[in-house]
Parts: sequence; C-alpha cells; structure tokens
Amino acid sequence: MHIRSISTAAAVTAALVLGSSSLAGTLTGSVKYEGREPPKRPIKMEADEGCMKKHAEPVYSETVVLNGNGTLRNVFVYVKSGVPDKPWPVPSQPVVMDQKGCQYSPHVMGVQVGQKFVVRNSDGLLHNVHSLSKVNSSFNKAMPATVTEAEYTFDKEEFMFKVKCDVHPWMGAWVTVLKHPFFAVTGDTGTFKIDGLPDGTYTVEAWHEYTQGFQPQTAQVTIKGGATTHDFVFQGPK
Repeated sequence: MHIRSISTAAAVTAALVLGSSSLAGTLTGSVKYEGREPPKRPIKMEADEGCMKKHAEPVYSETVVLNGNGTLRNVFVYVKSGVPDKPWPVPSQPVVMDQKGCQYSPHVMGVQVGQKFVVRNSDGLLHNVHSLSKVNSSFNKAMPATVTEAEYTFDKEEFMFKVKCDVHPWMGAWVTVLKHPFFAVTGDTGTFKIDGLPDGTYTVEAWHEYTQGFQPQTAQVTIKGGATTHDFVFQGPK
C-alpha cells in the first residue's frame, strides 16, 4: 500500500468536511535534483543467506535515490504551518510498512495522530522492528516468521524518527506523525500532490533524510479555491 493513496483519501475526507469543494485546493509539484549524480551504494546482505536469496540483482541503499527524470524519490513534503487548528478526520485505512526483501517499504511515510500503523513481515524471516521515537512511546518487537503483522498507533505529533531492524542493520525507514492529512512522499516520478487544502497561505517544507548534504527546503504557497504548483530543488555536488 502506498502512503500517498492513504494521504489523498484523508485529504478528500477533510475537503468534504469543509462542505464545499470551492473552499479546498490542491498543491502539486516536483522535487528536482541539480548536481552530480550520486553513486549507488550496494547493500551487503551476506550476513543473512535468507535475505540474499530474495534478490537476483544487487540491492542499493535508499538514502539518495535519483529518478531517471532528474528528480528525487523519498522526499517528504508537508504543510509545516498555516493549517487551521481543528480536529481533522483520521483515516480508517492504516498506514502499512512492510518488511519485504529485508527492506522496509515504503522507506519514508507520514501517519496521522490516532491512525493505525501496521508493520508486516512478508519475508518469512526473523526481523526485529525498533522505533526510535522520542515524543511517542517507542516499540521494539521481535517478528519471527510466524509473526506476520503488528499494529501500533501514535498519539502525539512527532517529526521524522527512524525505524530500524535490530537483526539487519541496513534496514531503516523514516516516519512522521502529524495532526493533519496534508503531506505526501515523492515516488519514482519525483512529484507530489496534496489535496483538500482550505483557502489560505501556508509554509510548505520538503525534507530529505540526507541531512549531511540536503537542507530542508521551504516555500510560502497560497491556496484560493483551486490548484497551486510549486517545485523544490535540492542541490548536490557540482
């Protein structure tokens, strides 16, 4: 399940609550990369034969993934400020993070406060899912082959904490918990879409996990009963 489809469903619900589509707009855009193409770093899975058998081709780190069209994958784009301070409907659908091929999928995701967060184990291997959350209660759960699913919820907002596997040190994902549904994650086209935004002016931020090279990018955008576009650009080495 892709996090974007969950976010969009939540945003559409929020738009319906507003009572009129004319009061809600859409923010779209892309996250471009300028600079030298980053080297691909292979993941060494030799320590677990079961993991190696799940891949016929080399597997590369997801820290920086550059798409063929010059955009970045796994960028979290969200409304940082300006959202009305009100209760926003919590999606009935869970956010699902799968352990598949000894990697987490998706790699970056957003969850609303109170929304179900489901961790699956599709590998049939031993994993140990460990959240490094500090505001929310952390969890640290062994998931052997017989444990295929675990469920959690977060009751507080918290920006970007890591989830890791204590069995396979290369496995890592990033999670943000927000009160509202106005967020998206770029995929293999490097684009994002945030639906259901009420009319207003917002601060929007694009975050990437490679904090040693990429600083978060922010922009002011205004929504007024329609669609607005803004592109972000991350600068790499020349």
